[in-house]
Amino acid sequence: MRALIGDVRVLDHPRNGLFHFEQEMAAQFATDRQSSALIIPALILVMGVAIGLLGNPRTALVWATVMLLTHAYALQGCRRLLRELPDSKDVADARRRFVRRDLAYGLCWAAFPLLIPQSASMQMAGGLEIVRLAAVIVVLAIGALLSSTIPAAAVAATLPITLCMALAHMIDPNFFNVMIALCTLGAEILFLHLSSHLYSQHVQTLSYRAEKDALFAELEQSKAVSEEARRRAEASNNAKSQFLATMSHELRTPLNAILGFSELMRSEMLGPVGNAAYQDYLDDIHNSGQHLLKIINEILDLSRIEAGKRELNEELISLVAVTRDAHSLLELHARNKNIRVLEVYDRAMPKIVVDEQAIRQIVLNLMSNALKFTPTDGEITVKVGRTQAGGQYISVRDNGPGIPENEIPVVLSAFGQSSVSIKNAEQGTGLGIPIVQALVDLHGGNFTLRSQLGVGTEAIVTLPAKRVVSPFAPAVARPARREEPKRPNRLRMSA
Repeated sequence: MRALIGDVRVLDHPRNGLFHFEQEMAAQFATDRQSSALIIPALILVMGVAIGLLGNPRTALVWATVMLLTHAYALQGCRRLLRELPDSKDVADARRRFVRRDLAYGLCWAAFPLLIPQSASMQMAGGLEIVRLAAVIVVLAIGALLSSTIPAAAVAATLPITLCMALAHMIDPNFFNVMIALCTLGAEILFLHLSSHLYSQHVQTLSYRAEKDALFAELEQSKAVSEEARRRAEASNNAKSQFLATMSHELRTPLNAILGFSELMRSEMLGPVGNAAYQDYLDDIHNSGQHLLKIINEILDLSRIEAGKRELNEELISLVAVTRDAHSLLELHARNKNIRVLEVYDRAMPKIVVDEQAIRQIVLNLMSNALKFTPTDGEITVKVGRTQAGGQYISVRDNGPGIPENEIPVVLSAFGQSSVSIKNAEQGTGLGIPIVQALVDLHGGNFTLRSQLGVGTEAIVTLPAKRVVSPFAPAVARPARREEPKRPNRLRMSA
C-alpha cells in the first residue's frame, strides 16, 4: 500500500489522516461498484445467452444465476459499507471483505472461457476464439476500472479469468493459441497498470483535498486568533481611553490649583513674599506645572486621534492667515533666542477646507520644534505655497543640528527623540511630531521629515488638492436655442 501511495507523505502517518484516506478510498470503491449495478448484469445476460446459443443452455443458466447472485452479494456489501462507514472503526476489515468478494467474483468470471464449446470447423473455431478473447478483455477492463481504488481487489477480480484463459489455450500450444494467451496476459498487465495509475490519481486528489482542508482550517484558526486579538486590542484601547479620561480630570484639577496659587503668589497679590529664593521656587513651580499640563494635553490629543475620536470641524480658511497667526504667538520666544524667522508666502493662494484648530496646532508644533532645535542667532524659514498637483503645503525649515537618517522613524514615533536633539534641544516630550503626523493623516495629506546632520531639518505638510476650493472658470460661449438666465457664481472643490 505504501509503495503505491508513493510520495504522498502527508497521509503516511495515522495522525495526518491515513484513516480518513482509507475511508475515502473504500467509499469511492463502493460508489463505483454501485454505479455498475445495471451494466454488469446486462453483460452477464448477454454472455449467458451466447453460451446457451452455442449449445450449453443449462450450463449457461447455472453460470448466469451464480454470477448475478455474486454481483448482488457484492452490491449488498457496498451498500452496507456506505451506510456504516461514518461510524466504522475498522476500515481495513472492510477492505479485506471487498478483496474476498472480488476474488469470488473473479473466479465466477474465470469459468466463462471454459463454457464456450470448441467447434469442429477451423474457421468457426477461430471466430469463437476471437469472440471469447474480446469478451475476456471487456471483463478485464470493467474489473480493473471499478476496483482501481483498492489495488488488491483489482488483482483479485481480473487475475483468475486471465490465468484460466491463458491456461485453456496453452493446453494445445499452437501458434494461434499462444498468441491468444499472450494477448490475454498483455491485456491483464495493461489494465493493472491503468488501475495503478488511476489509484495514484485518487491518492493525489485526496492529498490535495487534505492540504486544502488543512489550509482552510489554518485560515479559520488564524481568523479566530485575529478576532480575539482585535477584541483584546479594542478592550485595551477602551481601558486606556477610560484611564486617560479619568487621569485627565484627576490631574488637571489639582494642577490648575497649583498653577493658580503659584501665579497668585508670584504676582504677590496678597502681599510680598519676602524672600528672593522663595520667588525663584515659585517660578519653578509655575513653569513645571505648565510643562506638566502641556504633556497631559498632548497625551490626550494623541490618544483621541489614535482612538478615532478626534473629528474634524472643517471650514473654509486661508492657510497663510493661520500660519501667520501661529507665528505671531511664538514671535516672543524667537526674539528671546535671537532667531530670525523668514516668511515666504504665496499671497494668491485660494482658500482650503480644513479644521482650523488642527492646522493651527500643526503649525505651532512644527515651529515650536524648530525653535527648540535651532541655536541662538539661527534662522527658521516658514513657507506656504501650492503643490504641482494642485494642493497646498506648509514647510518649516531650521538650521539646527539635524537628525541622523536612521533615527527619523524614531522621531516619528510617540515619545521618540533623536540622540543629537536630546543633547542640544530644550526639554520636550517627543509627542509634537506624532500629533502633527496624525492630524495630517486625518486630513488625507502627507507629512515628510527631511534632515541632514549639521545642516538642519525641514518638516513639510502637504494637503490634498481635493480640499482646495476656487471659483468656477468662465463658461465657454456656445450657441443656444434660447437665452437662459445667468446663474450666480459658485465655489467648487478642485480635483
